[in-house]
Amino acid sequence: MTEAAELPPAPEQAREVFGDRYEDAVRYAELLAEAGVQRGLIGPREVPRLWERHLLNCAVLSEVVPAGVTVCDVGSGAGLPGIPLALVREDLKITLLEPLLRRTTFLTEVVELLGLDHVTVVRGRAEEVMGKLPPVHVVTARAVAPLDRLATWGVPLLRPYGEMLALKGDTAEEELKSAATALSKLGAVETSILHVGEGVVEPRSTVVRVEVGESPGGVRFAAKRAKAARTGRTRRRRG
Repeated sequence: MTEAAELPPAPEQAREVFGDRYEDAVRYAELLAEAGVQRGLIGPREVPRLWERHLLNCAVLSEVVPAGVTVCDVGSGAGLPGIPLALVREDLKITLLEPLLRRTTFLTEVVELLGLDHVTVVRGRAEEVMGKLPPVHVVTARAVAPLDRLATWGVPLLRPYGEMLALKGDTAEEELKSAATALSKLGAVETSILHVGEGVVEPRSTVVRVEVGESPGGVRFAAKRAKAARTGRTRRRRG
């Protein structure tokens, strides 16, 4: 039996969540179950629970993303949560940021196949693109790293008064407490734990929200961003 054959039918909630993009969501699930598994982007054991644990779990993040903002999905991997978010929110401008070539190749193929014109794929690490990519309103992430480490990558990519939304599991509260000092140094002014997906996923998806003030990343990162921006302008003039 192939991995594709193990993909269960889309649950009824998928039609409600993805709406006009339902068929595209089904195609994305098939791509994850086939090419995603073959290329080692997702484990074969995840195929039977792709809908509940991955696509729907990520799509409901849209409940807490403001309208019409820019988003950077850090460590996007196989496109989670970035692709499901893009399918349900065409008002967003989304960047899928991923350092590994085999993953960005897959992401580019998915974006082109599904016609996601509001999505851009960028290969690189967060610390490498800081100052090169325009700061965003929202940074998203899922299963990338513990919160304190994730924040050092994601928060500096934010524009002033932006927010990082990290999908987490049962350890959310513990991680938030452990990361309190690091978050404060990075310019966080408020943190909270949200639960989204009522009536769609069970248990509901847990989101850690980190809101920043006027200096996301703190003073040190502000200086680094400014230096990177100056370097970029100099290179453009020389070019």
